[in-house]
Amino acid sequence: MRIGEAAAAAGTTPRALRLYEARGLLRPAPRTPAGQREYDPADVARVRVIRNMLALGLTLEDLRRRAHRLDLLVQDPAGSCDSRPGEFNGVVAERLAALDAEIARLTHLRQSLAAAAGRPEGDPATKTGRRRPAG
Repeated sequence: MRIGEAAAAAGTTPRALRLYEARGLLRPAPRTPAGQREYDPADVARVRVIRNMLALGLTLEDLRRRAHRLDLLVQDPAGSCDSRPGEFNGVVAERLAALDAEIARLTHLRQSLAAAAGRPEGDPATKTGRRRPAG
């Protein structure tokens, strides 16, 4: 199938397929004599796995470092990351640590902003962004 058909089947765009190929997540597609890329169902399945992993919060760089192992998830998508210790657990642990650090940073920033505004920590107006009624 050509790039537009493959992209539609995977729920993405031709531009995304080109990006995945450029980043080494997808093998370079064979070309027709006219120079058009041709994809097969295995490529579409791999793109679906890539998109699922990105939706979980992994980055293209995270996946690039494990691109050679993506076929394991294509073969067993239900098995996901934790069924094969060491396959993706390291990159998942790194991503979780990065998310935890960002949550801590934002929590601290929020507390500092609330303190600067003179609002107590438990003030509902601080949490929702709504102002308290004057009175």
